[in-house]
Amino acid sequence: MAPHDIRRPHKRPAISDQQKRRELSLQRQQQNRRDAQQQARSLASTLLSLSSSFNEPSTSEPVLEIELNELESETECSTEILAEREFNEPALKELDVRQASKLKSSDARKWFSKQLLLPEWMIDVPDRLTDDWYVFARPSGKRCFVVSSNGTTISRLRNGSILHRFPSALPNGAKTKNASGSGQTYSILDCIFHEPDQTYYVIDMICWRGYSLYDCAAEFRFFWLNSKLAESGACEPPSYYHKYKFSLVPVYSCDQNGLHAAYAGEAPFVKDGLLFYNKHSHYQPGNTPLALVWKDENCSQYVIDTDSNGQVPSQQQLVLELQSDGKVATSDDPPVYFGCLDGDFLGKLGLSSGNLLRFTIGDGGLTIVDGKIQGADLQYNGKVNRARAFADSYSKVMFQYAARRSPLKIDDLLASINSSNDGGGHDTEMVG
Repeated sequence: MAPHDIRRPHKRPAISDQQKRRELSLQRQQQNRRDAQQQARSLASTLLSLSSSFNEPSTSEPVLEIELNELESETECSTEILAEREFNEPALKELDVRQASKLKSSDARKWFSKQLLLPEWMIDVPDRLTDDWYVFARPSGKRCFVVSSNGTTISRLRNGSILHRFPSALPNGAKTKNASGSGQTYSILDCIFHEPDQTYYVIDMICWRGYSLYDCAAEFRFFWLNSKLAESGACEPPSYYHKYKFSLVPVYSCDQNGLHAAYAGEAPFVKDGLLFYNKHSHYQPGNTPLALVWKDENCSQYVIDTDSNGQVPSQQQLVLELQSDGKVATSDDPPVYFGCLDGDFLGKLGLSSGNLLRFTIGDGGLTIVDGKIQGADLQYNGKVNRARAFADSYSKVMFQYAARRSPLKIDDLLASINSSNDGGGHDTEMVG
């Protein structure tokens, strides 16, 4: 694919409501920020009223104005600090990363397994791809959460289990004599560990020296990632206090040249598809349509899922979670239901709520109406290995289903870019 190739738009039948959910996700982001700002203003207003009722001296007013600004900043970009104040709450979701690091075994795994942003699989081409999206090659390897804190660095896999515990040049990531900064400072990176060159390729920055980036747009997070990581020395070759090298992944605007560079350009790692990030999206743990993964045979060895023996099965397989009412569902929030198992069948096999079950899609396939699943010909295969933490997402099932029948091709992505350049794109303004 040369960057100057011209493609014309090809209309594909709708098999999902992914675009609608993208728009809703951006709207929720904006509303959540407004709610957080309003909460901060209300709190500051209450403090001001209390101050006035106790006849505080006039010098307190500028202090309250500063507090208001700090509260707005904190609620917008520092969920970690708020969670720390609520440490006495029993729910695991209220913990920050330092507190969660003190949890034991299964509780720690459970908390960390819910922290990664999980891109949906690209089922349809997003609107305004050129204007509102980044693209970059996804390194093949193990997706993980890397935390440097208290003089050590720990990486955890998607299921929450520890991958490596090691010293690093990340802030507070090793016990060195010249270590500077607070012992409570921590940093969090979203990485892929690439086994062939023993390198952590950093695809996102979540927190840096205690400054939270959760509620900052991807555009800002990538800017900070590029400016801060190299300064830390983490991109240097391994040494005694820095066991593994960290490396940046080139990120491009999703125009024709950027897509070509990510798709066909040289890379120091084995590629496993492309990642697309909406420039306005926040770092949202769990499945999100504002980050997408796409692949074909030219940029990935594994377009269609393989079985435990590394072979492509003749029929598509999927993993669903058993619900308390017998329904089997995806990992999405809210979940998407694919069917319901009979109570006698569940009792006979000793299955219970929360079990992850593997199914094969039979010859009857999936019934899709207006982009939503209405039925599925499912054949039960058995339980899934306990090391797995999640069911498949709806977008993954649909991507795999389309990959076997009518895959979304690089030509479709390029046609969308050319259509936008020709003025045929939508004019909806994205807000972050």
